Amino acid sequence: MSESPDAILMRRALALAEQAWRDGEVPVGAVVCDASGRVIGEGANRPIGSSDPTAHAEIQALRQACRAVGNYRLPGATLYVTLEPCAMCMGAMLHARLARVVYGASDPKTGACGGVLDLPSISVLNHQTRVEGGVLADECGDLLRAFFRQKREAARAASNPPFPSGSA
Repeated sequence: MSESPDAILMRRALALAEQAWRDGEVPVGAVVCDASGRVIGEGANRPIGSSDPTAHAEIQALRQACRAVGNYRLPGATLYVTLEPCAMCMGAMLHARLARVVYGASDPKTGACGGVLDLPSISVLNHQTRVEGGVLADECGDLLRAFFRQKREAARAASNPPFPSGSA
């Protein structure tokens, strides 16, 4: 059985998330495609490497997409991201006038699409963006869990160094 277009684009976002991990960042990736399905922007988390708290994958992908079309608005576009967007990113997506946001894993700590907040459901906002979650949620969540597990194990190993061999 072939995968849906949403799953295919989420896999592309997952590949970007894996690259973020290799670069020492929290593994989140994002892809923006126009109304025809053509990819116009991609991004991977870069806040640590760029010393920029706004360098989330979604912001990186939005910036690239906006440069590609020569406009700060992206009507008809869809953004795919491996983790439920935070308030900053969801706010930027609303300002960009995206038609749709599709995310993988839910984020119960900082998610702004139902996790902690639900910005897209605020009807008084001047733009409404359709949000769908759970596309490849297990794979997206597994990647994040593995990353944080590795970080915890490394922290434990650093705080409990083994005894040097040959010491009495």
